[in-house]
Formats: sequence, C-alpha cells, structure tokens
Amino acid sequence: MAWVLKMDEVIESGLVHDFDASLSGIGQELGAGAYSMSDVLALPIFKQEDSSLPPENEAQHPPFQYVMCAATSPAVKLYDETLTYLNQGQSYEIRMLDNRKAGDIPEINGKLVKSIIRVVFHDRRLQYTEHQQLEGWKWNRPGDRLLDLDIPMSVGVIDIKTNPSQLNAVEFLWDPTKCTSAFIQVHCISTEFTPRKHGGEKGVPFRIQVDTFKQTENGEYTDHLHSASCQIKVFKPKGADRKQKTDREKMEKRTAHEKEKYQPSYDTTILTECSPWPDTPTTFVNNSPTPAPTFTSAQHSTYSVPDSNSSSPNHQGDGTSQGSGDQLHPSATIQETQQWLLKHRFSTYTRLFSNFSGADLLKLTREDLVQICGPADGIRLYNALKSRSVRPRLTIYVCQEPVRSIQLERQDAGNGDSSNGAIYVYHAIYLEEMAASEVTRKLALAFNIPLHQINQVYRQGPTGIHILVSDQMVQNFQDESCFLFTTIKAENGEGFHIILK
Repeated sequence: MAWVLKMDEVIESGLVHDFDASLSGIGQELGAGAYSMSDVLALPIFKQEDSSLPPENEAQHPPFQYVMCAATSPAVKLYDETLTYLNQGQSYEIRMLDNRKAGDIPEINGKLVKSIIRVVFHDRRLQYTEHQQLEGWKWNRPGDRLLDLDIPMSVGVIDIKTNPSQLNAVEFLWDPTKCTSAFIQVHCISTEFTPRKHGGEKGVPFRIQVDTFKQTENGEYTDHLHSASCQIKVFKPKGADRKQKTDREKMEKRTAHEKEKYQPSYDTTILTECSPWPDTPTTFVNNSPTPAPTFTSAQHSTYSVPDSNSSSPNHQGDGTSQGSGDQLHPSATIQETQQWLLKHRFSTYTRLFSNFSGADLLKLTREDLVQICGPADGIRLYNALKSRSVRPRLTIYVCQEPVRSIQLERQDAGNGDSSNGAIYVYHAIYLEEMAASEVTRKLALAFNIPLHQINQVYRQGPTGIHILVSDQMVQNFQDESCFLFTTIKAENGEGFHIILK
C-alpha cells in the first residue's frame, strides 16, 4: 500500500525544498534543465497510486537519450517546454546515448539500431498542411534540403540515407555500445513559414525529433524502440546568437522574484520523450560511400505531387485522406486501440487505457475525457475519436480554361454521336491563411505549375480590366466561389500571369 503525505505537511516539513534542491543539482551536473517543483510533485509519494499499475519509474526510464549541444533560452517560463535557438546551416551535435539498465532490451546487444532525425512543425495548424508548406519551400529553394547530416563531423553513424521526397529527414544506423554523434544542419528558417504582412512577424517554432528502431526477424528496422524531441527556432546565420543575447539581457533586467518564474539557460538541450512520428516507412537513398541500390522509375512514381485535394487541411503529406483509415472503430481490439493512441500522440494515456477496446473508448463522453485527461488533451482526444477535422476558412473552386488535351467528349446515348461540349473540371482550393500568396501557392500545387514561374495573379473585372489579387480581395471572396483561369505570358518574357474570371 502506497504511503501518501498530505501536501501541507510536506511543505511545512521543508521536504519539497530538499527534493527540489537536490534534484536541481543533479540536473545542472548533467547540463540539462533542472528538475522543478512540478517534477517533484510528480513523484509517487505525492499522489495516490493504483497498486494495479506498474511503478511510475519503470515507464519513465527510456532506453536511449539524445542530447543536442545547443543552449536553451533563458526566457522560457518554469513549467513550459524548453526552446533552443539554432543558426541556419550551422552544424549542431546530437549525442546518441545508450541509457539502458542492465538486462534492458537484450536483443539489441551487439547489434545496430536505426534512427531517423526529422525537423517538423511544432504548431498543429502547420502539421495539417505540412506537405503543402514543404512543397512551397521546395519550389522557392530548388535543390535544397530542410535537414542535412554533416557526414565529415559525425561519429559512429553508418549507412546514412536520405529520401528525395522527404527533404526534412535523414536516417542512419549506429551501435548503442559505441560513442555516436550526429551533426545536423537545418537549412529552413522559422520566418519562411510565417505569412508576410507587415514585416517583423515572429517565426514559427519547429521540432527536432529522433525515432529509433530495432531490426525485426525479416531484417527491416521497423520495430519502434524510442522517440524524443525538442522545440527549436531557426534564424539566419548569427541570428540565434543575437536572440540568445537579447533574451539573456532581458532576464538580467528582471527582479529576483520575476526570475524565479523562468527556467535557467543550460549549455545543452535534452530531447524529451514523445510519440513516434506517424509516418509509414519509405525507401531512402544511400549517401554512404558504400554502393547501395538507387531509385528505380517505379519507385519515383510513388512520390508524385498529389491532386488538388492535397490543398485540404484534412490531407497528410502522402496525399491520402485522414478519413476512415485513421478513425477508431468500435470493433478495434485492445492492441489496435493502443496503436491508435500512439499514432495520434496520446502515448501518455496508453497505460491508463491499457484495457480499453475501441468500443470502450468510444463510449466515453466529452466530460469523461476532460475529467480523465484534463481540458486540453481531453478535448483533443474527443475530437480525434469523433474524427473532427479542422475546416478551412474559405473554399473556392477553380478550373483551367479547357484546351484540347483536357476536353472530355460525351457520347450521346441515343445515336452514338459525340458531343462537342466540354466538361469543365474544377479543383477545390482550401484556404487557411486568406492571403493572396496562399492562393498563388495552392494554384501552383493543384495544377502542377512551377511556383517561381507565376509572376502575378489577377482577377478580370468589368470591361475586361485586370485587378491585382490582394489579401483584402481574397478575404472578400464568397465561400465556394467558382473561377475559370487562363495564363498569359509576362511582358518581359519571364514567367506568366494568371487571370481569374
């Protein structure tokens, strides 16, 4: 039977202070964020434990630890997640550490494991449109990657691979028993994904995530072992140093009482445990010196740009819908329910719902989930169970004026003659930002037009005049408006203009 202390007795006895002081010292020695009061209150002695559940520390001992050699920001509040500033294109070391206890995961002893490092969006809104965001970046930066591995500086990594269709990920094999460091370079900056309106906008945060897998019996590295991530912002060269200095100066001006509400800055960033990134395994190209198979034409065909539906926030990067495949069905077994929770980033609650089938979970009301998981995660889980997707702010339908190559002849059922009429095929464009640049970007995606070749987008007005499409005009579009568009060559001969009718 667990021994539970009353909170006021603990505070009066000074036990919390002793715990906090000792744990903070440990954190500083490790170069990581010091343990805070919230960490202490999470210890088993401060809460009633269910004897039917396994001890808390068993679930909190990860097999691996990843440490990025970059300082955390001092301007982060005490209980918030750490934030680390990086310079664009600079190499940063991620130390891959074996954190297993004696006897843990013995099947990987003497064997290699595979890790995939990704840079992904932190904001949920951008995660829904990740594929479209990255495609837009790709058009603006042809030939560049969002994430690279600095191979000459890296230690202990072998069989390094990248995927031409996944510019934000690299993978490699490594031996947990040997010293391993992967040096990464992030080439995108946070402001590249911020709608530009007046200048000086804050950049969006990214995440560096590491997923590690062991080899299965068939020789593939698909058996998930561990995942961890951290929050970052990327600046132009030297910009991260200036931002770190600015944050430090701001903190120095605060009173001692105000400083207590903020985390101290540490020289390294510890990646914290998280759910595995919900990607299906794909084929990577080998970048290591040893020969390796390359893509065939059949493999290339699987990475084509999706159709206009990919402009929808309800579609992931592979161009497939999040519909029935991602919905939890009442017939789902306990194991399938656990996999669904992991896939949708509810790993914190897998132990709590360890005996729930799909039907059990779906029977819970919104109020039940809020009470069990708290307001934020409870509402998120309820929406995920009910498959409530984020609706676009505005939908427009666009069709390119028919030419001979896309006209569809309709056969008259009565006499078998062909009709000269053309069917106008429209593409749905889903707008989230309500900006002219978003219209241009999504038109390019929907109709496979190189983004850099579109100079301007105009709307045909009265008497045939051409009106420049601005943010204000887009915001005044009626929902589900229909447009025909045509292209005209630019005056200087470089690129072309799009005319909406």
